[in-house]
Amino acid sequence: MVTRRDFFKMTTAGGCLAILPPFLTNSADPAMLKNRKTAKELSADVVIAGGGLGGCAAALAALRNGLNVVLTEETDWIGGQITQQGVPPDEHQWIETHGATRLYRNFRAAIRNYYVRNYPLTEEARKREYLNPGNGYVSRLCHEPRVALAVLYEMLNPYISSGKLTLLVEHKAIAADIEGDKIRALKITDTRGENEKILVAPYFVDATELGDLLPLAKAEYQTGAESRHETKEMHAPEKADPNNQQAFTVCFAMDYIKGADYTIERPVQYDFWRNYVPALTPPWAGRLLDLSYCQPATLSVKTLGFQPEGAPTGDALNLWNYRRIIHKDNFIPGTYAGDISIVNWPQNDYMSGNLDASEKIFNHHVGQAKELNRSLMYWLQTEVPRPDGGQGWPGLRFRGDILGTGDGMAKYPYIRESRRIKALFTILEEHVGKENRKAISGEDKAAGFYDSVGIGYYPIDLHPSTTGDNYIDIPSLPFQIPLGALLPQRIENLLPANKNIGTTHLTNGCYRLHPVEWGIGEAVGTLVHYALKKKTIPRAVREKPELLTDFQRQIRSQGIETDWPS
Repeated sequence: MVTRRDFFKMTTAGGCLAILPPFLTNSADPAMLKNRKTAKELSADVVIAGGGLGGCAAALAALRNGLNVVLTEETDWIGGQITQQGVPPDEHQWIETHGATRLYRNFRAAIRNYYVRNYPLTEEARKREYLNPGNGYVSRLCHEPRVALAVLYEMLNPYISSGKLTLLVEHKAIAADIEGDKIRALKITDTRGENEKILVAPYFVDATELGDLLPLAKAEYQTGAESRHETKEMHAPEKADPNNQQAFTVCFAMDYIKGADYTIERPVQYDFWRNYVPALTPPWAGRLLDLSYCQPATLSVKTLGFQPEGAPTGDALNLWNYRRIIHKDNFIPGTYAGDISIVNWPQNDYMSGNLDASEKIFNHHVGQAKELNRSLMYWLQTEVPRPDGGQGWPGLRFRGDILGTGDGMAKYPYIRESRRIKALFTILEEHVGKENRKAISGEDKAAGFYDSVGIGYYPIDLHPSTTGDNYIDIPSLPFQIPLGALLPQRIENLLPANKNIGTTHLTNGCYRLHPVEWGIGEAVGTLVHYALKKKTIPRAVREKPELLTDFQRQIRSQGIETDWPS
């Protein structure tokens, strides 16, 4: 059976570095490990577990303020959803000018500049202010995961070189040393072998995709859906269900070569997935492998199109263009034989189980999601209806090199919902949901948070769930990120920097996307520096008006917006 460790062993190394500074001798509780004498120990001002966008942003914020950082990442690629998971950035319509941190916009600009510096763009594409390499519909910046990876390393490499940042790729936290309401140390393991290390710091940041540190640290946390009785949210279910979580997706990359035949062998589970009808309420539109699906906002049946040769698909959205990351017309003729597209569609959402359980269950569901992908690819190659009345596009092929894998699929599943801290403040639908907000306050503006440390915007967008909910897609309002949602109720030195903040099942749906995750991480990294400088704890920064005002002044001076323009 394929183990979780094997799942992360890829055919290409990805060019990542793992540089260790001289080992330090600070000691955590010796009772944590019987083999403490043989474990290597590293010490820093802050340890960040998880190298996704939130983890990288937290590290960059801490580093620019002079802190020493240890950053761990389970796979061999940093970048999370934008790299290892293969998801082009989902962003709001104002992203080019405001609604994100200055550092995030610099990151986006650097991605565009990377193409200008290194790729044979056409003159028209080279001069375009807002270059979109793939001309995909989902984002104003659809690009290759490897380019985002390269840019993140450009941003981090000076700190790696100077020894301020210790980056440990292919390392995962497996235990925590807890004393009272504090974490004293983490034990991490090298996923390529059995080597273990002890990480000691005054602060720890959980930027993992599933909130891995929360159970290790015995922090209070929530999973799944809360009940309407509990949260008073307009669209919450009548009964709470901790297993009611959004589907995850293992994305994959493909291109199309006209006249070629790359048809894969018929998958073993093809008949199952070909006839699979999601058991959802309200009902799904039919079979999953079809061009008809439920339009998220209305749940009415909507027909999509699929045409990789560029011909019109009428009024139907062409799925090929939806998350296209390379449009060959942006490059000098002959550079690309065809376009390259990412598949993160309704047809490969995996609804049959959650990942926040054992390693065995994680591996099983990821393996099944890959079987769904292979079945979807075979269906696209052989059966999907063509606009000319024919069936299938045999010129489609997996592009594993695009995602740094041998099978064409992402290194890690795109997880939309993780464990969430029980926070000092929980963001509810009444704070950000347009309809619920209007009903509660009569306002068409999101709630204002006195402790705002960032802003963001995205609809409350929940994909079909593992216990049978269809899409929940409702309008939200441009919102703030309250500091109280980043503070656990009890643990003093653990902070979240991913999808694990104090939201509900519903509000997670608008706080889970790329720029918001980055904003959360950047606020957390800056908060750690401020708490250390003031010799206080993060909770006190929120509780004491003079500290909060000073901290907000500091983060604004570093390019973090805390209010939307009027």
